[in-house]
Formats: sequence, structure tokens, C-alpha cells
Amino acid sequence: MISFCASMFLLALLAAGFAFVWYTYYENALVLPYYKRGNWALIGVYAVLVWLFIKAYGGFKLGYLKKTDMLYSQLISIVSVNFVAYFIISLIGRHFMLVMPMVLLTFADFAAISIWTLVMGKLYFIIYPPRKLIILYGSHQAAALVLKMSQRVDKYMICESISINEPAEKIRELIMKYEGVIICDIPANMRNDYLKFCYENSVRAYIAPKISDIIIRGAEDIRLFDSPLMLCRNYGLDFEQSLLKRTFDIVFSLFAIIIFSPFMILAALAVKLHDGGPVLYKQRRLTINGKEFNVLKFRSMVVDAEKKSGPVLASDDDPRITPIGRFLRKVRLDELPQLFNILKGEMSVVGPRPERPELTEKYKQEMPEFGFRLKVKAGLTGYAQVTGVYDTIPYDKLKMDLMYIENYSFRMDLQIILMTIKTMLFPPKTNASASEGLIQADEHSRKEDKT
Repeated sequence: MISFCASMFLLALLAAGFAFVWYTYYENALVLPYYKRGNWALIGVYAVLVWLFIKAYGGFKLGYLKKTDMLYSQLISIVSVNFVAYFIISLIGRHFMLVMPMVLLTFADFAAISIWTLVMGKLYFIIYPPRKLIILYGSHQAAALVLKMSQRVDKYMICESISINEPAEKIRELIMKYEGVIICDIPANMRNDYLKFCYENSVRAYIAPKISDIIIRGAEDIRLFDSPLMLCRNYGLDFEQSLLKRTFDIVFSLFAIIIFSPFMILAALAVKLHDGGPVLYKQRRLTINGKEFNVLKFRSMVVDAEKKSGPVLASDDDPRITPIGRFLRKVRLDELPQLFNILKGEMSVVGPRPERPELTEKYKQEMPEFGFRLKVKAGLTGYAQVTGVYDTIPYDKLKMDLMYIENYSFRMDLQIILMTIKTMLFPPKTNASASEGLIQADEHSRKEDKT
């Protein structure tokens, strides 16, 4: 209720700002002025756009996102909405109207959003202080998850930990002392018992999911007479979803190629002038059903970067990356040539990032489930890219890719595209403080998933 009321207050505040600008600067400038209902309808359309954009970017998730993430989400949303609103006003006025009132409105919105985020964030955490939690672990590798959660001390307070090897009565007694339990890296049968215990006693449970959990979450509920069943279709997207996705890919890639052509020309010139090497870099990658294709990128590394090292993943501070390439990677412009891969049907706008055949085989030796992500076309952007960070471990990226496949919807694709813009403008910080623990935990997590 607090989140809802706070969100409605912000929405009303932003709509009121637009109404003031509309009545003051634009209404009387129209050749045919609107009547009352027309004005109200336009303000209502603006409010709906604000709600849709902020909702898509997660800007209403009070208490869930960090204050900075909420602020970034809302700022991008209001810039997008005001940009669209200006062109709507210009269409109504039949010529380009004064732009300065919308610019001033945008700055006023920035101030209002910043104050709202700061005040409501403090109010929320006064009413809802950090939850006191206990972690139930199967190995000390669960420390990697603790390191991540410790970065949100405003939301989680891990007060105690206990091994699954302790007596069951002692574990249950400790769980009841806290507001929630983190269940991580324990065998599935034991996890199910403690999950049922938490459900029975209304104790909040945070669970590190296994691959099988993600597949089941995408299942369809059906009934065989009086017996409930869960149907996992396990074939990726159906015909209607594939047709809609392909149609959107064609329209989006054509539009994006036209819009971004000036940036691609500038990027190509910068790469060529830097060292005289080839502008584009082609590399064999895998897409749906394991089909190989040549992915296109603006070259961001020195020529013949893998001549000595062979196929290896690039690190964030890889010395092979050129200064121009480092900039292109930072703002994701090196990926723009893949719009032509999308137009050809080799890739999709949204999907798991395409991986190299050599590295795929290597990953499959350690993670047999890695091939599951090939049930859909590889994507220019993806769920793992907008929710993870540069050094997210491969196993967690695999889980996020499977979450996307099992919960696919056109709406989800649109939301990921919008989140990609945010990621490009405000790149997420890496897990530098937790990287070592995360790498050590990766292999153990893969083994645990099989139990």
C-alpha cells in the first residue's frame, strides 16, 4: 500500500507538471484549441505513458532496487516520455512547437524525482528496516551469495548461518528466530523439507534456484480428470511466438539500421583510422539448435588478438583491447553490426548472447545444461545482459537465459530492450569485491544442481 500510494503521488506530481506546461505554453498556441475533455485526455495520455515507462524500467520498485538504480530508471523514463510528448504536441499543433518548455519541464521533473526517491526511500526503510535473516548452507561456497546480499545492508541483515549437517531440530529452532531464511547449496530433498516447514510457519524463504526449478516455473498447469499435472513443453517458443518475434526482428533491425547508421559510420572510421586494420570482426558463433553463423562486430581488439592465446574470453581490463575498442565496448556500439545478423534471421533482437562453438563445448563439459540456451535464437541483448554484470559467473548467466526462455513473452522482449538502454547509459558495477568467491562457487553450484 505504501509503495502504491508513493507511486501514485509521483505519477500525479509529474502529470500536474505537464498540465501546467500544457495550459501555460501550448494550449493557446494551437490553431484549433482543445475543449476541456480534450485537455484532460491529453494529460491522461501523458500520465499513462509515464506509468508505462517507469513500470517497464522498474522505477516503481520502492525498497527493491537501490536508490541510484531507481533514480536512473525514473530519469530515463521521464526523458523518453517528454520526448514522445513533445512530438505528440507538435503533431497536434501541426508544426514543431516551442521545445524550451518541455526542456524546462524535464529539469523540473528531475528535481521532483530526485527528492521523491530520497524522501520515499528513507521513509520506506524507516517503516521496513532490513530483514533479519539466517542462511542455511550446504557448503562454505554459499559465502558468494552472502557477499552479494551484504551489498544491500539496507534490505538484508544476515545475522547467523548454519550448516545443513546440523541436527534438524536445531535448524528449525533457529529458523523460527528470524524473519527469513536463505536456502543455498543444499540437496533437493532436504531443501523441499525446509521449504515446506517455512511455508507452514509463514517464514520468508530466499532460494538459490536450480536448473530444474527454472524449467518447472515455465510449466503449464493442466488437469487429468481430478489429478493436477504440470506440463513442461521443452521446445522453446511455439509457432505464434516465433512468428511475432521474427516480424518484430525485421521491423526493429531495419528501423535501427537507419537510425544508428551515422554512429556506425563514425565507429567504422574511428576503428580504421586508429591502426588501419579491418573495421569488422567476424567470428563463428552458435544460434538456435546449434547452428553456426558469423557474428559481426566492430573490431575492438588488436589485429590477430587470438593468434597466440587461442579462443579465450575477454576480461574487463584485457590488454588486447584497443582504446577505441574500449570505448565502443563501454557504450555497446561494437555490437551494432549485429543488426544485419538480425535482419538475415541468424539472430534475434532479444535472446541469449551467441557463444563460440569452442567455448560452448568447454562449458558443456562443466555444465551439461549449457546447450539448453540454444532452444531460441541468439540475441543482440538478453535478460542476462540487463540483469547481470560483466563478471557474472557463467552458471548464473545460464540460469538467467533459461528464465527468459521459460517465461518468454513479447512484453518481456520490449522491457529487456528498454532496460538495455539503461544499461548502455548507466553500466552496472562489477562484482569486484565478490569476484573471487563467485568464481570458486561456480563449480560447486553446478555440482549441487545435479542433486
